[in-house]
Amino acid sequence: MSKKKDGFIMQAGILAMAGIICRIIGILYRSPLAAVIGDEGNGYYSSAYNIYTIILLISSYSIPSAISKVIAGKLALREYKNAQRIFYCAFIYVIVVGGVASLFAFFAAGLLVEKNAVIVLRVFAPTIFFSGLLGVLRGYFQAHRTMVQTSLSQILEQILNAVISITAAYMLKQAVIDKDLTTQAVYGAMGSALGTGAGVLIALAFMWLIYGLNKKIIAKRLEKDPSPNVLSYGEIFKIIFALVTPFILSTFIYNFSNSLDETIYRKILKLVKGVEVSQIATWYGVYAGKAVVISNIPIAISSAISAAMIPSISGKFATGDIEGTREKVHTAMLATMLISIPAAVGMGVLAKPMVSFLFAGQTSLDLAADLLRALSVTVIFYALSTLTNAVLQGIGRVNIPVINAFIALVIQTIVLVACLWFTEWNLYCLAIAVVVYSLMMCILNGISVRKSLDFKQDVKKLFILPLAASLLMGVVAFGVYEGLYALVKSNVISLIIAVIFGAAVYGLLIIKLGVLSREEILSMPKGQKLLGLLTKLRLVK
Repeated sequence: MSKKKDGFIMQAGILAMAGIICRIIGILYRSPLAAVIGDEGNGYYSSAYNIYTIILLISSYSIPSAISKVIAGKLALREYKNAQRIFYCAFIYVIVVGGVASLFAFFAAGLLVEKNAVIVLRVFAPTIFFSGLLGVLRGYFQAHRTMVQTSLSQILEQILNAVISITAAYMLKQAVIDKDLTTQAVYGAMGSALGTGAGVLIALAFMWLIYGLNKKIIAKRLEKDPSPNVLSYGEIFKIIFALVTPFILSTFIYNFSNSLDETIYRKILKLVKGVEVSQIATWYGVYAGKAVVISNIPIAISSAISAAMIPSISGKFATGDIEGTREKVHTAMLATMLISIPAAVGMGVLAKPMVSFLFAGQTSLDLAADLLRALSVTVIFYALSTLTNAVLQGIGRVNIPVINAFIALVIQTIVLVACLWFTEWNLYCLAIAVVVYSLMMCILNGISVRKSLDFKQDVKKLFILPLAASLLMGVVAFGVYEGLYALVKSNVISLIIAVIFGAAVYGLLIIKLGVLSREEILSMPKGQKLLGLLTKLRLVK
């Protein structure tokens, strides 16, 4: 295990990079997979995948964050035996809960999805069980504030998922090539589901190998544990249930909002406005398959910072260091805003080039670009709300995010229904609802953090100056893109150079405006070298 001083920004950077790589892989492999299994096969796969995701959310999705929090608290108090016992009990918990969830998905598949998607959901079922085991191992290493193992396992998982999904889908479809098209579509969807399971299995094997390599170090540390108060297994299970349940509820509501929005959107357009089902599906495909996919890429960074932050916050809070806890929150919030604000502005001004770059040759690019512009501000709101969620969970206020998420869900549902019912904005109503939900979560969580920690935000440093630098960056990036495109007529070349110029301008402005102090620069990855370079360039005194 790492014995270095706490550097969760470095760890967050590692997780963020892994998240971005995984999302890029996810975008790239969806196109060839859709070409193999076709629209019909994609429909069966999506139907089964939606149910699989919901069961996974309830059974084991929140395990890494919950386990990392409770183990980190014990590690901060040097209660190594208790930390290890919690790890073992977490395994027992996921074996039972994940096993029941997997069996439920397998045997109740006929009640949960349409006939042709039943076998696809049954292929997904074992993955629910293995995902729980993988979550415990990831949470264990995150508690030790080392994100390299989790990041590598995520990348391995996504690569194998992509390769096996496409390969298995093609091979299974070829195996029934003499059958009707529906049978071919079902078998293709099964192959895609196999890819998801294969990705989880390889990641689980990798994490188990890493744990095995650390067993001697773990054993030596347990021998030196001076703590006389060893928790009983009954006490530990009470802790796990008390902590995991709010995590699950919060995560479920957080992710359920998208499913609820889709259901309301489809029902009102079909039953109230009489829009054809095929047209509804086509519109929603542009929204979810293009605009949302791109907007989620920078949100992965805030999720990574939040995951890296929970053990650090829990450790400081467990030792009663409230001032240190506030400092961690400020540092994480600054890092998040320095990334999410320019990302939101960049997505807004370069929406059409980005959509054209990622979905070249496809239709509805103008609509997707307009939706992306509408969603761009949610990058900031989701970044903040995800981060404040992690803060509240890290300090033991695990029920507050659940309540806030429920309030935000009710408000955004009312807004969405009214918008769809009384206007003709259709897809834009979905974007408006997402903006409202993320903004409400941001506000409610922010109020809760301020009350819980007496935390006062430096509005100028956290928001105003990064926004000013981002707006100037946006002007430069847009100007460079338009100018280059007029000359070379290449979207790819113009976009890449515009992003590079914009990033350089933003970085210089952040330094010149004094957003980052010398100490904050030093706390960044390779901070010593970066500070030396900036000093030589006379950008920092």
